[in-house]
Amino acid sequence: MDGIHARIEDGWLASARRLPSPNHDERPPGTAIDLLVIHGISLPEGCFGQGHVEALFTNRLDPGAHPVFSELAGLRVSAHLFIDRQGGVTQFVPFHKRAWHAGESCFEGRSRCNDFSIGIELEGCDHIPYETVQYEVLVEIAQLLMAHYPLIRPERIVGHYHVAPQRKTDPGPAFRWTYFRRRLIGEEV
Repeated sequence: MDGIHARIEDGWLASARRLPSPNHDERPPGTAIDLLVIHGISLPEGCFGQGHVEALFTNRLDPGAHPVFSELAGLRVSAHLFIDRQGGVTQFVPFHKRAWHAGESCFEGRSRCNDFSIGIELEGCDHIPYETVQYEVLVEIAQLLMAHYPLIRPERIVGHYHVAPQRKTDPGPAFRWTYFRRRLIGEEV
């Protein structure tokens, strides 16, 4: 992503590849976007670059392609963005729409986090380190989102496990929160 050209147009990240997902709807009227949720995903777990995540988010995942995929048959999920291992960005849902990424969730006493959050999926899993380029792209996008949605502040950027601790562990222990947060505020690391 070229920082000079990073901008949001009609809810879409201009520099991202667009792959619209049907798995979204309208946010409740008057709902302010004030939370960013970071996820980690790979299908099957620990396998990267197969296109299965994109297929899942667009309802094209073949449940017979891998034994674990049968558990996902009929699942309707999405995220706003997906950052692959090489730093490529795909957008599935415009930011002003409600993507179906957090599921049953709660943050600071507010349930239904999908209503007021943006979801970013990193290609990865809990125990494999994320790539440096993924952090670089995530930091740039998070800074852009904070500028565009000023209620999203650094302390309102959380992991999926923060909002659904009984169900989720992502982005997992392999995600370097201190490194990410220091880069986010412009500190040298």
